[in-house]
Amino acid sequence: MKHRLYVDEVGNSDIGASQDPNHRYLSLTGVILELGYVDSVLYPKLEALKKRFFGSHADEPVVLHRKEIIQKKPPFDVLRNPGVDRDFATELMKLLEATDYMVITAVIDKLEHQQKYAAWRYDPYHYCLHVILERYVMWMRRRGFKGDVMAESRGKKEDMRLKKSFSGIWERGTDLMEAQQFQQNLTSKELKVKPKANNIAGLQLADVVAYPAWKVGLAQGNVNELPDNLTGRIGRLLVNAKFDRNSAGSVMGWGLKCLP
Repeated sequence: MKHRLYVDEVGNSDIGASQDPNHRYLSLTGVILELGYVDSVLYPKLEALKKRFFGSHADEPVVLHRKEIIQKKPPFDVLRNPGVDRDFATELMKLLEATDYMVITAVIDKLEHQQKYAAWRYDPYHYCLHVILERYVMWMRRRGFKGDVMAESRGKKEDMRLKKSFSGIWERGTDLMEAQQFQQNLTSKELKVKPKANNIAGLQLADVVAYPAWKVGLAQGNVNELPDNLTGRIGRLLVNAKFDRNSAGSVMGWGLKCLP
């Protein structure tokens, strides 16, 4: 069974902006899905949801973007109707609850990390990528699975750096995991990078859950601190059922890693 880790980010990797409270934190979230399941279950369910609420069509598909949904920008402006907004949130939650996926998130406090370590070794984005790839490989090893990784495009220059970083992990490993372990479970040394506009179901799912996962990371697992809205509901779902966890049910360090 081949799996794929779909990766989305919240925040930015600029370490120079860490003094700004609005740019202090960066998170990387990976959503693990089995590829056959994406094709036969997730994609048609997601398309049906978008068609019902936003008139998505095969020739002009609507692509889910969390920010545009929250801001109710076209084609999501129908959500300005409170009844439609409520119904969409209900149906989205049903989809998120019923879908078979696993989530791994790394959240980094860039300011604290900068203060703790005199020498900055990694780009924050790449550091978080190391963390979620290690946990993805460990998740697959426990189950005897293999898989690859797809990330949302961040621009030509950034994509090239990210692909180079990924290949380096595959070839040399990390401080905590030998290269052989990555090579045994990752089916390719090449990171797949696609724009979300390509209507890729896994990247859209990652987009929807990445911000709530970031909020959970900031709350450090304290569900009571999550907001009482759709973001909070998704965050609680992740904690209760979708984050990877150990045999005792603990999420911290497994499906959620807070850095440093």
